[in-house]
Amino acid sequence: MEATTAAYCIFIDTLVEGATPSARDGDDLPCVFATRVEAEREIADNLITRLQEFIDGQRDFEDAMTIEEYIAEVDVLPDGSIVDAEGNRFGLRRKIE
Repeated sequence: MEATTAAYCIFIDTLVEGATPSARDGDDLPCVFATRVEAEREIADNLITRLQEFIDGQRDFEDAMTIEEYIAEVDVLPDGSIVDAEGNRFGLRRKIE
């Protein structure tokens, strides 16, 4: 059994893939946060950006105010992939050559 580390990830529900991590890092792995508060702050920061885009005329109000992301506890595997409570594993989306 692989060693894991508990963390938090921000998810969004999509029509095609269902629940999926909403952000990825520079290595194409799901972004994880050590605490729930860190993940909540990331969602709040994204909301502030969307609201500023509304104020600047770059986004409509409804789009700026809609928050579809949610936080879930995950296990982080040594390769950087994550496993959610349902046992779904999320890792790289692209092939490494």
